Amino acid sequence: MRHQHLPGLSLIALAGEIDRTTSAQLADYVARVRRAGDHVVFDLTELRFLDSSGLRVLLMCAQACAAEGVQVHLAGARAAPARLLTTTGLGGHLPVHAEVEQAITAAVTQGG
Repeated sequence: MRHQHLPGLSLIALAGEIDRTTSAQLADYVARVRRAGDHVVFDLTELRFLDSSGLRVLLMCAQACAAEGVQVHLAGARAAPARLLTTTGLGGHLPVHAEVEQAITAAVTQGG
């Protein structure tokens, strides 16, 4: 996991696998690096696997962001993570973008 702060945006890149053994680590990381009032973009391009516990962390972040009037964007999901997002219908609740740059543009043009 790594992150970068841009104006009005916290970009969090995930890699490897997020499952029940690593989802608590993800939750702690997100809580530490996300700036209150920032939109959040999760870069999923290097994520090989995501299960329901990881999805729960993303949704909890989305709830926290919504309470602050900002949004979570998911970007670059491939293979298994992309299938999970499609199967669960998460795209109906969170913006899902093919590329990270698209997500960043969408987030920053929303304002705050």
